[in-house]
Amino acid sequence: MRLFHHSRKCYIMNCMASTSLQSSSPLPSCLEKPLPLDGFQGTPDEVEQQWYDQVYLGSGDRMKQLTWRAVIVGMLLGSILSLTNLYANLKMGWSFGVALTAGIISFALWNAFVRLGISKSPMTILENTCMQSAASSAGYSTGGTLTSAVAALLLLTGQHMPLGTTFAWIFFIAVLGVTMAIPMKRQMINIEQIRFPDSIATAETLKVLYSEGKKAAGQAKALLYSALFAAANAIAMAAGGERWLGTVQQHILGNWYQRTIFFKWDLMFVGAGALVGMKTSLSLFIGGTVCWALYVPWLESQKLLPAGAGYRESVSWTLWGGTACMVVASIVAFLFQWKSIVRSFSSLGVIFSLSKKRKLTDVEKIETPMSWFLTGQLISLGALGYLAHTSFNVPYWMSCIAVVISFFLELVVCRITGEANITPTGAMGKVTQLIFGGIAPGHVTANLMAANITSGASSSSADLLVDLKVGYLLGANPRKQFIAQFSGIFLGTLVSVLAFRSILVLIPRYIPRTGKWLPTPIGFGLAWAIQWNDSFLFFTGAVLGWAADHLFKAKSREYKVPTASGIIAGAALTGMAILMFSIYQAAL
Repeated sequence: MRLFHHSRKCYIMNCMASTSLQSSSPLPSCLEKPLPLDGFQGTPDEVEQQWYDQVYLGSGDRMKQLTWRAVIVGMLLGSILSLTNLYANLKMGWSFGVALTAGIISFALWNAFVRLGISKSPMTILENTCMQSAASSAGYSTGGTLTSAVAALLLLTGQHMPLGTTFAWIFFIAVLGVTMAIPMKRQMINIEQIRFPDSIATAETLKVLYSEGKKAAGQAKALLYSALFAAANAIAMAAGGERWLGTVQQHILGNWYQRTIFFKWDLMFVGAGALVGMKTSLSLFIGGTVCWALYVPWLESQKLLPAGAGYRESVSWTLWGGTACMVVASIVAFLFQWKSIVRSFSSLGVIFSLSKKRKLTDVEKIETPMSWFLTGQLISLGALGYLAHTSFNVPYWMSCIAVVISFFLELVVCRITGEANITPTGAMGKVTQLIFGGIAPGHVTANLMAANITSGASSSSADLLVDLKVGYLLGANPRKQFIAQFSGIFLGTLVSVLAFRSILVLIPRYIPRTGKWLPTPIGFGLAWAIQWNDSFLFFTGAVLGWAADHLFKAKSREYKVPTASGIIAGAALTGMAILMFSIYQAAL
């Protein structure tokens, strides 16, 4: 804590010195303003201008952000953290976002460098946002493809993809997803102001770490204590608590336990529920109850599922209803916002227009240009089409269809990530597989790799939007964040592909076989693809957050977000540590 106190003090003094040189009455920075969690009101132009005037000015226009040290540290941290995600994906099909973890590690590490005299100044809070973008890209958005389609292709053919082909395939899918997020960012973050709970947790955590004063000290304590509590809970569950709870409930609940209707204590979901809010969490709970308490028992009564069928058997039925609900809801929401979408793409018309170009708004001057979107899409489409044709015998027209489908399904994935804090890339990949099952029946490889374009690109898009939302809350320059995110793809591809090859060689030896209150269609549909107990924990967190808002209004405004953020941070960091310890134990 002493280190954090000293580094925060140095940071504040540096900021005050730099701003005083630029203006006699400097605008307050993001450290002196509350996060804009309630959003802005008005037309799309008015909403964007309010963010620029109230959030960006004083922060993004003054602080250091895109620096070599931020990008390099982010790439290195992300590459290291990607190893745990690769192992987790291969072992249990789950991965962790690395932005929050990388932000905390970077803050502590760089400030230790300052104390030791290795560095002259600590990173600014906006440098940390760029560092997180590079870390996320290197550690998260490049690894999912390896542990899904590439691993499945290995099982089908018994042969590794050529190393060069694997590098290129992973890289261009990440480019496709990252550039596809450019128009989505402006619509979902700027205009619709979707919450993105992980982004709120990350922004609040950074703000507390970098802030100074009595209020910041209280929030820092709330974050630290809740993180320690979540860490202790995660350790207790991993040490046998989860197994004990499961054994006891299995004897009592019988078939209901197999339907995932049992109590599980994972504080990460509780913290996320408090940030997501009551509407989405209640939708998850209602949807989960309808699915697992009514629909699955009905399937069993009709002999479509055996009595006591587990989650894996049941979800092969429930997934399709939930996915249909999410896809239709997201596309309908997209169509209702057609005016804003046309406005977002209008700059493409300006690029090709022969008439005099219009004057850019303040926000457009710092947003990622739509020309980058067009360039990235054309290059990645050409590269993926060529690779798919030469390596997997996929016709060029089929790759084009896969990219078009990817755009619409990425709308779904990114919206679900923003509203419910879960990225259902697997479910969206299955939609693509179903479509290509009808287009090219019997072509297993084409089906698999086309679905991989969708799921891999969706993961990259959602990951970038989570990072951009952090920057949005703190007043960062979105164009600089995009550059940092794009930079991380290079090292992330290299490390994750080489690590994947190495892990597969070691697996046989080291890994053991083991309306306000109307339900949102996104939350309701998502509940059909996840376990009931996860939906229940989201709802529990939302109820606790709602109770705090109504019973302790003043304290809740000050401490709810730091406490929920600390819970998520503590659970995530401990989850990473437990995974690394598991890797060490497996290698002994």
